[in-house]
Amino acid sequence: MPIPEDVTGYEIDKDVQQELQSLPKGLAEDVAKNLVMVAKLIDEEPEQAYAYSRIALRLASRVAAVREAAGFAAYANQKYSEALAEFRAARRMTGSVELWPVMADCERGLGRPEKALEMAGAPEVHKLDKAGQVEMRLVAAGARRDLDQIDAAIVTLQSPELASNSVQPWTARLRYAYADALLAAGREDEAREWFAKVIESDKDGSTDASDRLAELDGVEFVDLDEVDGEDADEVDVDGAVDVDGDVDGRDRDRD
Repeated sequence: MPIPEDVTGYEIDKDVQQELQSLPKGLAEDVAKNLVMVAKLIDEEPEQAYAYSRIALRLASRVAAVREAAGFAAYANQKYSEALAEFRAARRMTGSVELWPVMADCERGLGRPEKALEMAGAPEVHKLDKAGQVEMRLVAAGARRDLDQIDAAIVTLQSPELASNSVQPWTARLRYAYADALLAAGREDEAREWFAKVIESDKDGSTDASDRLAELDGVEFVDLDEVDGEDADEVDVDGAVDVDGDVDGRDRDRD
């Protein structure tokens, strides 16, 4: 597959570069460039990222970083069995528990939430760093929801990290999962409160918490170009229209 001329291979992490030093120089450069393409495309074009990961895997299947990248590319394409196999291979090579949460999530993807919960209670979890432990908590809560154990999912997410006012890289996702679980349990007022907290911590807009909160408040966002006549009178300056016809976009009865 073609690789843009401006991709040098040196864009990858230094730790990965060091791993690739075990390969002949020309081969290492080719593998590095394909790994760069995986990283660049995995969010927006996961199928393309997967294709590049397969090339890297064919060239250097004995490199842990390659197996890990192939795992994440497969995971992004919901190829959970393949992803799990690659993550297991990477873990065998490195001995690290870092991939434990995403391996458990693969088990969820394969329809085995009980296995994911078993992994959430394994000794490996205690070896994870704080970010990994939070990720494991999110996976465990998701597994509880897979089993229709909504109340248990809510309890699983309740933690010092959730209660903390400190904003960490995982804060928005943790709060979002909690708000969504509360809503699933019919606890709408609490869900609204936590979706608002998500917005406070989600500085880069990685979640749709604003839309979820607006939906709870009865606000519907519309395309202004499609609004004319008397409908235009019900649209505010932000392009939001109250589904009940209130100009301020809120249900006054609820206030």
